[in-house]
Amino acid sequence: MLALAGTLLASCKSPPTNFYTLSPDASLASSGDSRPIVAVIGPVTIPELVDRPQIVTKLGDNGVAVNEFDRWAQPLPGDIGRVIAANLGTLLNSQQISVFDATHDPPSVWHVRIDVMRFDSVPGRDVVVDVLWAVRPPGKGHLVTGRSVAREAVSGPGFDPIVAAHDRALASVSRDIAAAVQANPVR
Repeated sequence: MLALAGTLLASCKSPPTNFYTLSPDASLASSGDSRPIVAVIGPVTIPELVDRPQIVTKLGDNGVAVNEFDRWAQPLPGDIGRVIAANLGTLLNSQQISVFDATHDPPSVWHVRIDVMRFDSVPGRDVVVDVLWAVRPPGKGHLVTGRSVAREAVSGPGFDPIVAAHDRALASVSRDIAAAVQANPVR
């Protein structure tokens, strides 16, 4: 009886949980700008649908799957902010871009707000990241706003290719933000 109970309990074991994080794009190149900026990324907002530990994937036009055993290792808004900060650090040749506002000279700091409108994942097909962003230069510079929509193909089955596609999409968003910063005459 005891052996049968042990066998039954072992067969009820749930699959292991897999955890994923977004990563900065290693292929990004510095602009070579000789005057690095100080910037703070945040706040970062995301749709409530994907603001959960589980990775949410789309099923057709109206369906979604909340993948209980495939999860983000940290809250998605923080992970997105961290990746965009790292990407901007590379693109703008600055090691002073952070998600933490810990500067002693606030008038010299750029602020970047990120509002993610869509963070869609379609297994085996593509991801779409749609971001409204606002860059506030230091001092009395004019607010610069923009919208970046990035669609990246998913290279295969599983969640690793989905996360890698999101990394590439966030790199595209980061390039748009870096271009706005570089085009702004306030330095």
